[in-house]
Amino acid sequence: MNPLDQLQPLIRPAPVAWWPPAPGWWLVAALIPILLWVLWLTRQRWQPRRVSKQTEEAPLDPLRQAALEELKRLPRPYDGAPAGPWLQAINGLLKRLSRARWPDSHSHTLSGRAWLAFLDNRCPAAGLTRWMILVEGGYRSECKLDDKAIDGLAASVETWVRKHV
Repeated sequence: MNPLDQLQPLIRPAPVAWWPPAPGWWLVAALIPILLWVLWLTRQRWQPRRVSKQTEEAPLDPLRQAALEELKRLPRPYDGAPAGPWLQAINGLLKRLSRARWPDSHSHTLSGRAWLAFLDNRCPAAGLTRWMILVEGGYRSECKLDDKAIDGLAASVETWVRKHV
């Protein structure tokens, strides 16, 4: 007879249940959300603040700054004054600025809708294509604008000067 046949079978332990976890795991489970919160706070503190492009405005180059100053110096034709000279001055300012920025585009030779389309292609945010009076007003004998139109056109031109590509 074989002596190994007389041995008792091995006692296999019952598998350990995963629930309920040991008391140390409860402590880990409570500390994980706290640890994540602390990491989030330190990330917010040490990460550089991102400033949106709208609130942070890049410094203007001297050409744009000079154009904005000239635009502000132009007397606006309020109270029914003839707007032709003012419109011609704005048009001339935009042509000079365009010629300085893009000398090979021959923008100074454009007129009418082509000129407004050129301006709008460089800065669609300004919306200068809706101001046809900008190119036609200088040639009208009695061109008068109301105060709202004067302020709107001036704001559009200022936007174009600040943001053109």
